[in-house]
Amino acid sequence: MNYSNISQFLNKIICGDSLTVMKKMPDKCVNLIVTSPPYNLKNSTGNGMKCGKGGKWSNAALINGYSNYDDNMPYEKYCKWQKECLTEMWRLLKDDGAIFYNHKWRVQNGLIQDRREIVNEFPIRQIIIWKRKGGINFNAGYFLPTYEVIYLIAKPDFFLQPKSNSYGDVWEFTQEMKNNHPAPFPVALIYRIITSASKESDTVLDPFMGSGTTAITAMGLKRNYIGIEISEDYCRMSEERINRNRIESELISIKYKNQTLF
Repeated sequence: MNYSNISQFLNKIICGDSLTVMKKMPDKCVNLIVTSPPYNLKNSTGNGMKCGKGGKWSNAALINGYSNYDDNMPYEKYCKWQKECLTEMWRLLKDDGAIFYNHKWRVQNGLIQDRREIVNEFPIRQIIIWKRKGGINFNAGYFLPTYEVIYLIAKPDFFLQPKSNSYGDVWEFTQEMKNNHPAPFPVALIYRIITSASKESDTVLDPFMGSGTTAITAMGLKRNYIGIEISEDYCRMSEERINRNRIESELISIKYKNQTLF
């Protein structure tokens, strides 16, 4: 494929390494990037993701990790990789675009991993807290973790869509429950981001597409999407979900339009 012609990839899931694919795409070709990379969860100094005591989380999909990716890098290598990914995202972004980069803070060996090593060279405009209505706890020594962090990294000409600035910076959404991916985005979260940060016919990129939530939400809002995903299993899952939800995606804007999503 000729990656220099971005039109060939609109409204498609590209199966491949996100960094490799993004490096072949032309400058300033997307309006919005919404993504949540793997969190390097298997590289953990706690009990990792296995408590060993069973309980209500013993069958959680996240215990088995991701398909085709072990999620276990040395911390410095992981930070370098994610920083390179953000650098490519920034290059692909138009002058009035923004990146919504979802990640998770944690403590390892008594030190805070607040992802500063990844994001500190990029113009962060705001930090948004996504408070999940629920969560998974594999360790009896910790309180249940219920939030994630969204870094809004914006180009100078980026502005929110009218009235979107009335939202607070703490968003509460229920996790996606009926999804075989171990860590799926909720549709309502992606809906808020896309409607707050883009216009019809804009192009939305998710370089870690996972189960395709960004794609089906973009479809329902009449945006173009580009998805990149390294796992063949998740690419198939995304394509099946997209095909299954072509009609449903048209109803997304109706489903959420008249709701107060605070």
